[in-house]
Amino acid sequence: MAGSVQKTEEEWRAVLSPEQFRILREKGTEAKFSGEYDKFFDEGVYSCAGCGTPLYKSTTKFNSGCGWPAFYEGFPAAINRSPDPDGRRTEITCAACGGHLGHVFKGEGYKTPTDERHCVNSISIKFFPAV
Repeated sequence: MAGSVQKTEEEWRAVLSPEQFRILREKGTEAKFSGEYDKFFDEGVYSCAGCGTPLYKSTTKFNSGCGWPAFYEGFPAAINRSPDPDGRRTEITCAACGGHLGHVFKGEGYKTPTDERHCVNSISIKFFPAV
């Protein structure tokens, strides 16, 4: 599951806020329309809030109206996918640290190059503006 960044539960608790820990490490979900990046469209890069690995370019972000930041693709090899136990959704995690980002949905009809929606918890990512 995790790649190059591995920490114990205690180490993660020391570097993450309680809410970041709940979502990134315990696979939680933030409340719909509550995240700081839902309606945020500045130019830059979104990285994993847990380990800092770059995950998404701002140019792949779109307004899906779902209540969470939506991207149509991530950086190559930055994001792992695995089916949820119920088989209805596919979880996305940071390839470097295994942090839970959200879920990816296919075939919803959004006019994006991949016809995918990466539904990401704002608290799982950190924005870095373009320079």
